[in-house]
Amino acid sequence: MTKITVIGSCSMDLVVTAPKRPRAGETLMGDSFKTVPGGKGANQAVAASRLGAEVYLIGCVGSDLYGEEIVRNLQQNGVHTDFVEVMSGESGTAHIVIAEEDNSIIVVQGANRHVTPELVLRAENVLAESAMVLIQQEIPVETVRFVSRLCRKLNVPLMLNPAPSRKTEQEVIDAVSFLTPNEHEAAMLFDEMTVQEAIRKYPGKLFVTQGEQGVRYFDGEKEVIIPSYPVVAVDTTGAGDTFNAAFAVALSEGRGLEKSLQFANKAASISVSKFGAQGGMPVRGEVGNV
Repeated sequence: MTKITVIGSCSMDLVVTAPKRPRAGETLMGDSFKTVPGGKGANQAVAASRLGAEVYLIGCVGSDLYGEEIVRNLQQNGVHTDFVEVMSGESGTAHIVIAEEDNSIIVVQGANRHVTPELVLRAENVLAESAMVLIQQEIPVETVRFVSRLCRKLNVPLMLNPAPSRKTEQEVIDAVSFLTPNEHEAAMLFDEMTVQEAIRKYPGKLFVTQGEQGVRYFDGEKEVIIPSYPVVAVDTTGAGDTFNAAFAVALSEGRGLEKSLQFANKAASISVSKFGAQGGMPVRGEVGNV
């Protein structure tokens, strides 16, 4: 069983479904409201665990009912929570509107702002034993920078999912082993380059996810597009997190880039078939060997 450590956010998703999104100043009647565990860190940890990895999560929750539910859900999904700290105050929340076959999300950091370098350092031994470390950007900038340096020192591969969008330091881009933005995030990361120019600059490192159009990267000789799997989407929330977790699991098991991306695309396509970020995340048998 491959060991993966995820460093990132733990949140409660507050999800509204509606026929369309409201314009500024407009009030609409929604169809439903649900609360479900989420956060990009927790999502990726749950997805990797369901796909067969031994997973540790480094993160923070608040001392509220949401925090209790988030930790309980992680444990029920087989994620080690030894390094999930309970902080005084509110847990992070994500406020999600699902409408017009897509989602819009506002994230409130809450306890996730306390995912500090000091917290990560307590888990250094776990990081050193990991086949892959995953990190995202719902936690402080300085923590992402610290982890990139620490993983380089430990010689452990680091996968950065640069979401939500923010300017990422060149030092971090250079240090990570795998970088997985979507098209919007790639445009912010490399605002002076086209996607084609960016992937050529970072062959085998930069993988741009393009939804239904698949994943684009440069293998050192040519541009490659790994197609997605067509599916009728119920809720696209968490598809990117499932992709990243599955990509990390497959790479950690020694699959090549193309096979790992096919595995990740298949897992992500399954994930959108049910409601909630984690609701449709598949177990290993559902994805198969692709």
